Order: sequence, then structure tokens, then C-alpha cells
Amino acid sequence: MSRPLIAADVDELVRALVRPGDHVHLAGTPSRPNALTYALCRVFGAAGRLTVSTTAVHSSAHALALSGVADKVIAGFVGDTYPSPRPNPLYADLERGEPFTFEAWSLLSYVQRLIAGAQGAPYAVTGSLAGTDLAEGKPDVLHRVPDPARPGEEITLLAPLRPDVTLVHGVAADEDGNIALVPPLGEGAWAAYAAGRGVIASVEKIVSRDELRAVNDRVVIPGQRVLGLTEARLGAHPQALRTDRLLGVDGYLDDYAFLEEIVASCHGEERGQDWYRTWVTAPGSHQEYVHRLGARRRTALRIPDPTRADDDYDAETETWAEIYRCEKEAVARVSPAPTTAPHPTTAGPAPATRADQVPVPPAPPTRQERLIVLGARAVAEQVRAHGYDTLLAGIGTSHMAAWLAAELLRAGGQDVKVVAELGMYGFRPEGGDTFLFSLLHARGSEMLAGIPEILGGMVAANPRALGVLAAAEIDESGTINTSRGADGRWLTGSGGANDIASSTDCVVIAPSSRRRYVTEVAYRTSPGHRVREVVSDFGRFTRAAPGFRLATYLPADDAPDGPEELARQAAEAVATRTSWKSDASGVVPEKPVTPEELAFLRTLDPDGRFR
Repeated sequence: MSRPLIAADVDELVRALVRPGDHVHLAGTPSRPNALTYALCRVFGAAGRLTVSTTAVHSSAHALALSGVADKVIAGFVGDTYPSPRPNPLYADLERGEPFTFEAWSLLSYVQRLIAGAQGAPYAVTGSLAGTDLAEGKPDVLHRVPDPARPGEEITLLAPLRPDVTLVHGVAADEDGNIALVPPLGEGAWAAYAAGRGVIASVEKIVSRDELRAVNDRVVIPGQRVLGLTEARLGAHPQALRTDRLLGVDGYLDDYAFLEEIVASCHGEERGQDWYRTWVTAPGSHQEYVHRLGARRRTALRIPDPTRADDDYDAETETWAEIYRCEKEAVARVSPAPTTAPHPTTAGPAPATRADQVPVPPAPPTRQERLIVLGARAVAEQVRAHGYDTLLAGIGTSHMAAWLAAELLRAGGQDVKVVAELGMYGFRPEGGDTFLFSLLHARGSEMLAGIPEILGGMVAANPRALGVLAAAEIDESGTINTSRGADGRWLTGSGGANDIASSTDCVVIAPSSRRRYVTEVAYRTSPGHRVREVVSDFGRFTRAAPGFRLATYLPADDAPDGPEELARQAAEAVATRTSWKSDASGVVPEKPVTPEELAFLRTLDPDGRFR
């Protein structure tokens, strides 16, 4: 077996091993090969004509659009995830092929295609996608065929996904190309095995064979699959990389300030080109990119090791506010941009804080906090009534409602496992960090795995799982749209939502709006047949064939005087704040948000990101 090319930098590696017109896969493990992605853009630009597959296009992956390097993208999500999930204006015309042709999938079906490619199978079988628009327009890769075991039923077959090359960023590798990763693993090594030619890798550190063999349980990708590699410190930046101090390699945090700068730039006058020039083309190399970040910022991002006597970690003073300030100063020196408020919480292991230790919040709940609390109540009641043991939430107010429900259930003596689709099981949010996919949550998890284990084994195959989802649009059948607006503009896509709604019972958390609660969704992203409740900021809708009825009503101010006035106000809310025709007769009052509920929520969200 020949050894892989060991290159001086990421640009040399891309120049040597990627060809124009290639299908290039950007592995999500869950950290991304961002240094290699920038190199793709610098080396090829619009002449690359690449097909790119990746779990999601957000943050640094916007460089694919800004450079023009990708002719086609295959993914499950296109938009922004931080500071909140939202559409990105770069993709407003995505449905019309701008800035690239897009093939949309759900997260699990996408990974199932990779698994089929890795195993040499002719097809993958999926329980997702059926009855939605995600299944449309894919005649060459998606097939509905008769189920041989169930007459009259159909199954969905998917063609395998086989890229030419797969790009990976790992923790460490040896000179033979064996690559070590630390869980959670996201899509894992499936794309490495599926790649026709092989893997192109950047790692934080290249070590000797003997050093890597001493930690061979952490080797995820064998050198036999690796074409070339290079060292690239902070090669996943601005995303986090969890290393668990493997082989002495420092892990690092998500650079939230940098992520916000990308979003601000894409929403600005130059639609991201100012960010792209500053951080992709102007540096000219990954080494210069890291230099531009600045020493103080690099130090602030490092995940400290409190078990080491020589580590300067101080849990009392090293806060997210300090980290954020360092990041902001570094960004401002290179490319000033408007940003949002800082995100203070501890950078190290935060002591658990009970709601009864937090002073009663002086401010009344906001509309969004009422939505989250009502959502948490609905989730908690579903768990108590039906015995669900696992909560899988989509990003946004839905994951905050799931987190709050889990805390309220624990306070009542009932444990439920919170999971995140990229591979975390049984976790409690870390120290006020409200980002759903923060890798800081990993160290408090009971188990670390990957997408197939979470969305497959712990959700789709688990009858006791409950999904908690958001919706850009939802109709009275429960069908959810997070893909395309009524005006044709692209929203974000499915992520794992379709997989959850296709296979397990769900609660949907959605703020009231006539444009959100619609008579017919503009795009069927996720099926509605498993939706048990839909929660708005004024009340909870429960399933009542063929649609939903308003079961509870939370007045904005004082409680109505008598059941007739309650019913009148509830019916008016349905009529003016939704486009539904749902019955409000028999509605019961929802109790006001309690100080305890608000204290729990504000403990989870100390900086008010979801107020």
C-alpha cells in the first residue's frame, strides 16, 4: 500500500488531489473541513464546477456560494444556524438554481445514502421522505416500489451516494494516513468509505505510528482510504473541534463572534463578499488565516483542561463574555461588522444550578418565553401520559422547549433523555450555552455516537421517542414546511425534521402568525400524521380529526371573566393570529407562566437569546 501524500498546506493538497468537475464531499464529523473548503475556493474558484455534498450549508460553507466553486450542492439544510436558525439571503433564489443547483434531502436519508455507498449496496431503504416534496423531482435516485412483504404498501429506495473524494478534518493522523477522531461523530466514517478515489484530510497534528497505535480505539478512518493529508491547526474553525486532549491536541470552541460576522456580512450590502475577501481570498493560505485570528482569540477559544496543573484555566473568571470580547476585538481589527449581544456563560464545567437557587426574575415573560414555556408543558405532559423516554428537538425555540421540559420533569422526579441528532445522548446543556450543537454539551452526555445511532436507533426505531419540532409554516393536517416560502424564496430545509416527523410522535412549537398557521403549506418538508400537539404563544392545539382544536388558551394579560369570555377571546385569537379554522369550543384556561418555570428557562438562557 502506498503512503498518502503529506502536503505542506491545504492549498497544495487540494491542488494535487482534487480535479475540476469532481464530486467533493465535505464530511461532518460533526466538525467540518473548513480549511480545506476555503482551499477549494482559492484554488478553483468558479472554474471548479464541483458537485459538493455535505450535511448542511451554513457558516463557512457559504464560501461555496460566494466563490462559485460549486455547480451543484447535495445537502439537508441551507441557511444559518447561529445565532438563530434562519434563511440566508444568498439562497433566496435557490429553487431557481441560484447560486447553485440544489438537491434537498433529510439528514438521515442523506446519511443512509452514504452508508449504502460505503457498503457497496445498490440501494438504501429509508422510512423518511414519503408523502413530502422532498421525495419529488429525484427520478434517478429515489424509487417508490411495492413492498414484497406487505401487499398494497410501498417502500422507498435511495441510490447510494458515492463522491469522488471526501474531505475530512481530524484530530490527529500518522504518516500512513490513519485518522483519529473523538466522538460525537456526526456522519462518522461512512463518506470516507463511500469515496471513489479516497479521502483528503487535514488534521491538528501528524504523529508517529507508535503514538497513534497507542490510541487505536480512536482511529475512525484507516490510512488505506487516505490519498493525502496535511497539518492544519484550527482546521475546523470557526466550528468547534472536540479532542478530549487526545495525543496532547487542544480542542477549541465554536467561534460565535466569527459565525455572527458571517451572518451579518451575508445580510449586508455586499451579500457576504466582504467577509469572503477578508477571510478566504486575502489570507491566501490557512497559515495566514490562523495568524489573522490573533493569539488572544486563539487562546480564548482553546478548551482548557482543568485536570492539568499547568493549565491556566479558572472556572470563576474565564467566561463566555471574556471569550466573546476577545473574538470581537479580533474580528474588529480585520473586518468590523455589526453583531449581537455577547453570550456569557462559563467556559469550563459549570456547576448545576437549580431553579430554586435563582432569584425570581423581575421581568415578566416575553412572547417567545411564553411560547417556550407552553411548549415545555406540552412536552412534559406527553411524556407523563405516554411514557416517552427520549426527546429529540429541532434547533430554535423547539430545542429550548425540550430542554425546559426535561428540567421540569427532573424537578418532579422523572428522567427523560435529551438527544441531539449529531450524536449526543442523555445530555444537559452546558453552562448556559444555548446553541443546540455546541460540543461543550458532549462532556456531560451519557453516550456519544453519531447520526445513524441517534436519528435511526434512538428515534426512528424507538417507539418511546418524542420529537419536538419548529415550523415556518404548518397546516391543519400537521404538515410542516421549513423549505420554501409562499413567495418562492428558500427558507432552510429539513435537517433531521423530516426523519423525526416520518417515524415518531411529535410536538410542534410555532409562534402565532397568519403566515405561519396556514391552510396549505407552500412546500411539504415533513409529514404531519404523527403530530400530536401544535403549541403557539397563546395556547395549545391538540389533534382532533381531521385537524386540530384549540384545547388551552393563555391570555396575554388578566384572565377572562368566565368561560364564555375565555371562549370568545380564544376564538378571536385563532381567527386573527392564525389562518386556521380550528374549533375553540371547550377551551380551558392555561395557567400563567410560573416564577419557577421562568427561573428554569432563564437559567438555561441567562443571556436572553430566546426572549
